[in-house]
Parts: sequence; C-alpha cells; structure tokens
Amino acid sequence: MDENIGAGKRFEVEQLDVADEIHSSDGLTRKFLLRLEDGQVIETVLMGYEGRHTVCVSSQAGCAMGCVFCATGQMGFVRDLRAGEIVAQVMHVKRVLHRMDPGARLRNLVMMGMGEPLNNYQEVMKALEIICDGRGIGMGPSKVTVSTVGVVPGIERLAAEKKRYGLAVSLHGSNEEERRALVPASKRWSLEELVDACRRYAAHTGKKIFFEWTLIEDTNDSPETAQRLGKLLQGMEAHLNIIPLNPTGGYDGKPSEAGRRFQKEIRNAGIPCTFRQRRGIDVAAGCGMLKAERKAR
Repeated sequence: MDENIGAGKRFEVEQLDVADEIHSSDGLTRKFLLRLEDGQVIETVLMGYEGRHTVCVSSQAGCAMGCVFCATGQMGFVRDLRAGEIVAQVMHVKRVLHRMDPGARLRNLVMMGMGEPLNNYQEVMKALEIICDGRGIGMGPSKVTVSTVGVVPGIERLAAEKKRYGLAVSLHGSNEEERRALVPASKRWSLEELVDACRRYAAHTGKKIFFEWTLIEDTNDSPETAQRLGKLLQGMEAHLNIIPLNPTGGYDGKPSEAGRRFQKEIRNAGIPCTFRQRRGIDVAAGCGMLKAERKAR
C-alpha cells in the first residue's frame, strides 16, 4: 500500500470505502466509518467551525489504552494503521469538503480519533510528514495536534526530534488514585513521570501543552481536584481543555454540571482553561461511538 518516503520513491494512498456516515442536526459535523482493505473499520470526523474546518483522524483500529469512559478503549486493540491509511482519511474528508463547498479549506488536523498515536509513532509521523509536505496535502505543522493519553517515551521522542506539531495530553486525574481509576495506562507511567516528561517537553520545545480533562460527575469534578490540578500544572506553559463526558454504553459515569466552578478554580491557579466546543453530540462523535453503535445494530 505504501513505500518509504524519499527522492524517487512513490507513496500510494488508497481510497477508503464508506461503511457508514452520519450528519449532525446542525450540519456542522459529519462522521464517517471507513473500511480498510482487511475489513477493519475506523472513524474519521469532519467538524465545522466559524471560518474553518477540522478533521479528527484515527491512528489505530481499536486502542490498547483502555480508558474506561472511551468507546474505543472498551473495544480493545486490533492493529496499527499504516501511514497510507492515515493519509487516506484526510484525503476522504478533503473530497467531501470540496463537494460541500469548493472554496472551503481544511485548516486543522487532530490525531484524536481511534487509537493512541504515540503507540504507532513511526507510521503517524510518516503520515504527518506527507500531510504537511507541499507536495502532499500542504497543511502547516502548527495546524496539527497529536493527542496522547500519556505515553511518556513518545512525548520524550517528540521533544528530542523537535517535531513542530502541537501536543495534547489527556490527564483526567489530579493524583495517582484518581487517574488510575480512569486511565489504566497510568499504571505503567505514573502521573509524576508524565508531568515531568511534559515539563521537559515544554522546556525543550518552547511549546504550550494542551491538557485534556473529561469532566465526570462525582469522579473528577470537585473543587479539591481542581485545586490539586492547578498546583500540578503551575510553572508550565499549559492550557486546560475541559471536555464534557460523552456517555457510552460501557461506562455508567455521568456528565458533570460543575464545569464552571471547576474552570474558576483552575483559572485562580493561573492556568488558562476553556471548554472544548462540542461538535456532533447527536451523531455519536465521541471516539469509537459510531463503530460501537453500528456493531450493536
């Protein structure tokens, strides 16, 4: 399907079949279930905002990280995606966007779909090299964000290789006990190890890190949790993104109503804090939700 990138080499990207497609009621979000050549299906989401469009791309079929509230994590891991399969998702969305509006441009890319990008480091970086190359899709590296649940060696490698992409880190807990209940990967890399790696990354690259926080009622939404989190992030170039929980069939947690109070505590600690704009909640736009729903049907 693909060959090594370099002078005189070709890189082939197949056109993926659409297994399913759903649109949000506001017309701003389209979610695609795309079929790979071996029959596996992955999710890709096109999200519209005022004056811009963003694509959310998968890096694996399934995920081994096991975050308890994530539909993809509940499925388990199948395999890594090849670079060509990652690029093919972007090409599909570009074709759809052109049909919708020939003048519209795909501005941003987030590696926040199915899978853990830093567990498929080589293929993800190869794909992003193509996506950001002027001979490829030509997207600026500053418009690309790689999201991780906290794979410490991957974060350190990004820093050492001075990758120009943005970094988003999913925290969800302000101490070991809180985080391990939600993110099993923290048993391998402790919260202390993760935050230390993030500090080294920020110091080495000069880049701000976006920390993701899925807010769950009576689990990680208390003022005490917010205060601990504020102290944890102090002294680092950081920004906290609060994400309302997307309920899934495999997790009985509930979205929290304490978001504004939580945000106030974080801002009082001197950390910029915003809510992620919700897109496609009526089309199961959370990671893995369309695949899970289709399987259930």
